[in-house]
Amino acid sequence: MSRRRAMAAAALAAAAALALPLTPALAAPPAYVALGDSYSSGTGTRDYIDDGTQCLRSVHAYPSLIASAKGYALTFRACSGATVADVTNTQLTALSASTAYVSISVGGNDAGFADVLTECAQPGWMSNCNGAIDTAQAFIRNTLPGRLSTLYSSIRAKAPTAKITVVGYPRIFNGEDCNAFTWFSPAEESRLNATADLINSTTAQRAAAAGFAFADPTSRFVGHAVCDDPEWINGLSNPVVESYHPNKPGHASGYTPSVSPHLTGSTVRATPAVLRSAERSAGTLAATQRTYAALDRDVTPERFVAPDLHSPEALAAARRAGVDVDDRASVDAADRRYSARQAAEHLARVAAR
Repeated sequence: MSRRRAMAAAALAAAAALALPLTPALAAPPAYVALGDSYSSGTGTRDYIDDGTQCLRSVHAYPSLIASAKGYALTFRACSGATVADVTNTQLTALSASTAYVSISVGGNDAGFADVLTECAQPGWMSNCNGAIDTAQAFIRNTLPGRLSTLYSSIRAKAPTAKITVVGYPRIFNGEDCNAFTWFSPAEESRLNATADLINSTTAQRAAAAGFAFADPTSRFVGHAVCDDPEWINGLSNPVVESYHPNKPGHASGYTPSVSPHLTGSTVRATPAVLRSAERSAGTLAATQRTYAALDRDVTPERFVAPDLHSPEALAAARRAGVDVDDRASVDAADRRYSARQAAEHLARVAAR
C-alpha cells in the first residue's frame, strides 16, 4: 500500500471512530447519609445487619427502604443510644460536600426517654413517673433547643448542598396497657405522649430555623400505638431492647411515607420489590459500617429496663405501701390507688400555675 493510500485509510478509520456514539459514563448514585438514634437505626425490627457494633441497624428501617427505592448510596450512621453529642462526635465524619441527602432523628436520648419509660412502667407505689416526666420536659424546653441548633449548624457546614430532613417521634401509647408486666396508667400514657409532642414541636422549630424540613410521623401512627391492632410500635418485648420502638410495619408504613416526601420529593412505598432490594443490600451496608465500628463503640446503648418487683428497692417500697409482691391483686390494687393519687396531684399542680 502506498503512503498516500495508507494515510487515506487511517483518516477514514479516524472519521469512523468519531462517528460512533460515545457510551455515557454511569453517574454515581446520590449519596444519602442517615444520622441519629434508634428510631432511625431500626431498633425494634428484630433483624439487624452484622456490622460489628451494638447500633442495631436494620435494612427494614426507613433509611434503607428509602435508599433502596430511590437508588441512593446509603451511609447508615444512625445508632441505638445516640445522643446529640454522639451524632456530633461519631457520625458527622460521614458527611461531605458531595452528600446529597441527610436524615436525622435525635433528642430522645438526651431527654432520657428510656429512663422515663423505665420509671413509669413500674407500679405507682414504687415509682415517680410524674417527676421523671417533669424533668424530661424541662430539659426539652430549656436545654435541647441549643444543642439541636449547634448540631444542625454543624451538619449544614459539613454538607453544604444536601437536602436535610429532621425526623420526629411517634406517640407510643393509646391510653391502655395490655402488657402483663408493666403498669402505665392512662394519665401517665397521656403525659408520655404529650412529651413526644413536645420534643417534636421543639425539634421542628429548630429545624425550621436551620432551613431544614421536618417529618412528623405522629398522624401515620394513630391507631397503631402499643396495644393497638395492628401495633406498629412494640410494647414490652423479649429481648427487652426491642421494647417501645417501631417494628417492621412501623418503618414500612409509618416512617417511610412520612419521611420520604420531605427527603426525596416523592412518597416512597415499601413494596415487595423495595423490601427485597433492601434485604439484598445488607452485606454492602454492613461492610460500609464496619469501617466506622471504632467510633460506634463510643455510643452507649440506652435501654428500657422492665420492672422487677423483687429488687431490693421494690421490696422496700412494697413494705411501705403494704403490698404483697407475690399477689398480683395486691400489686394492682395498690397501683390503682397510687396512680389515681399521683394523677390528682399533677392536675392540682397544673391548676396552681
